[in-house]
Amino acid sequence: MSQVPRAAGTPKVRRGGRSLDSERDVALREAALALLAEVGYDRLTMDAVAARARAGKTTIYRRWQSKAELVVDALNNLKGEHDIPDAGSLRQDLHAMAEAMTGAEHHVSALTVGMVNALAHDAELRRVFGENFIAPRMAGFRVVFERAVTRGEMPAGHDLDLLARLFPALGLQQLVMSGELPDAQSARRMMDEVVYPLATAPTTSTHTASATRVEGTLK
Repeated sequence: MSQVPRAAGTPKVRRGGRSLDSERDVALREAALALLAEVGYDRLTMDAVAARARAGKTTIYRRWQSKAELVVDALNNLKGEHDIPDAGSLRQDLHAMAEAMTGAEHHVSALTVGMVNALAHDAELRRVFGENFIAPRMAGFRVVFERAVTRGEMPAGHDLDLLARLFPALGLQQLVMSGELPDAQSARRMMDEVVYPLATAPTTSTHTASATRVEGTLK
């Protein structure tokens, strides 16, 4: 298995090559997540994170340039990294992706709810969240779809980026409607009933080629 591209969270290094204290990183991330759950993203401040973690603000800014980078990095580390599955079939790979992307603790839902409103109006948060949280997960889906095309399970010509956005969009919709992210069972159902059928459906070019052949036969 290959790994999803590394997002935010790679330990930063001081000038001279010394790594920053990883234990301090953990404490700062935990403080940020605790405050995110308690007060939401908009009311979360670097001062409050520093106070909760008993650290100085300079300690935070040596690691993260902004509140958005700190919070998204903390979420990434909470969810953890996962391998891009290669089980030999598209359906099995999608099921493995569903398991991996829903395997974090239950309170991730509360944390994500704390960011939803902010994402709607905070351009910096949208950029960092898109680049460091969503993009690596979309890249994993793209790899799975590209393998399926190579194996002949999917027709060529699909917009793979559009397909890769489907599951995150469905998960966000469920979060907004119910306050909970999909569990593993509902995630597999989304893969089986939405993502897989659309990924394996004939493309527009396939329909066009078939129509052309039929038309040529009738002439």
